[in-house]
Parts: sequence; C-alpha cells; structure tokens
Amino acid sequence: MTQSPWQPISPAKPVRTPKAPLTRDRIVDAAMRVLVDQGYDAISMRKIAQELGTGPASLYAHVANKRELDQLLVDRAAEQMNLGDEPDPARWQEQLKETMRELLRVLRANPGVARAAIGQVPLGEAALRSTERILGLLKAGNVPDQAAAWAVDLIPLYVTAVAFEETIQGASGWSEDDLERYITELRTYFASLPADRFPLTMALATSLTTGATGDERFEFGITVITAGLAALASGTA
Repeated sequence: MTQSPWQPISPAKPVRTPKAPLTRDRIVDAAMRVLVDQGYDAISMRKIAQELGTGPASLYAHVANKRELDQLLVDRAAEQMNLGDEPDPARWQEQLKETMRELLRVLRANPGVARAAIGQVPLGEAALRSTERILGLLKAGNVPDQAAAWAVDLIPLYVTAVAFEETIQGASGWSEDDLERYITELRTYFASLPADRFPLTMALATSLTTGATGDERFEFGITVITAGLAALASGTA
C-alpha cells in the first residue's frame, strides 16, 4: 500500500548480519586467541563466550567443561607438529631428539598451551599421533615395552616443563639485561656460601649458573633421556 504524503517516513530497519553458527572449532579458535594474547589464567568458559558474543551456556553444547577445552587446545597445537620421516632403526636416537625439539617449537609458538597440557593425558587425534610417533621411534630402537610406555610420558613431561618455565619467565617482563644481572647475582651468592656446609655448590657456582637460558640446558636434557633409553635398549642400564 502506498504511504500517504503526510505520514512520517519510517526509518529503515538496520540489516542484521547473521551470526556464524557456534561450533567446536570456533570455540577453540577463540580460546587459542585468548591463551596466546592473555595467558592461561585468562581462559574460562565465560571469557570464551564473551569473545564469541554469546552466553556460557551455549558453549556447553559443544565443549563439556574447562578440562575438555584444555584437551582441545593441546590437540590444536599438536596439529602443528611435523612428525618427520618414518622411524629408522639406524637413526632413532637423533629422530627422537628431533621430535622433542619439534614439540618444544610448537609449545613456544603457542604460549600457554604448556600449562594446559600439564597433568593431561593427551586424548585428541593429533596429540595421539605424536604419542604414536614417539612409541614408533622407541620400538625402532628396541626399547623394552614397559620402558617405552613410561618414556612416552616422561618425554612430553620434560619438554612441557621447559616450555612452561619459559612462559613463566616471559611473563615476568624481565629484559635480557635483567636476567643476566640475576644470574650474576645468583652465581655470586652460590660462591659465597659456607664451604664447610655447601662445598660442592660453592665450587660449582659457575657451572650451576651457566646455560640457564637458551637451548643448551634443553639439549642436555634430551641427550640424557635419549642416552638412558639407548642403554635400556642395549641392556647395559
């Protein structure tokens, strides 16, 4: 019907852009953004719901609880892992070290995921593929079954602990100069301890405070782990 000229013109109704449907992937995307930008402590179902412009109750149709969300974050990071070539019995030790370095690279690229991973048994498909990769390398090296089963827990735990420690240090806001000053002060403190009560700590003050940053200590750790597993495989441990 044609509007009469003396009737007021109704304002045009704003066009509403339809919201994208809520999915598990969108929830994990939002959680990962919060995790990387604000840290693990900022993650909550309420916070993620705010990021998505919805209510917390709507999230529970896709993610059961915070614990499952942690699993999903770990699995999303695990998707970024390059698992490398097939296990080679002649190179299994170096391949195992490469896998540990790759895991650390992924955790460093996704700050906060290490905290989500601690205390979790990885159950997502991508995380399970990395577990299968480590087991495959250990069996290529003839590591006994029980040792391999324990090692597949020990290895991610060590790498995750290193990444978590780095996250904590990064959150402190210290500059490289601040860290170097702290290490120097720590070395001086160790060297000043009473020799009658702490003779070795005092004598090794320099060694105890060397390689505290960077990859030196991490490389030492993966060398010790790999050498120990090789010794178990050869029956010399």
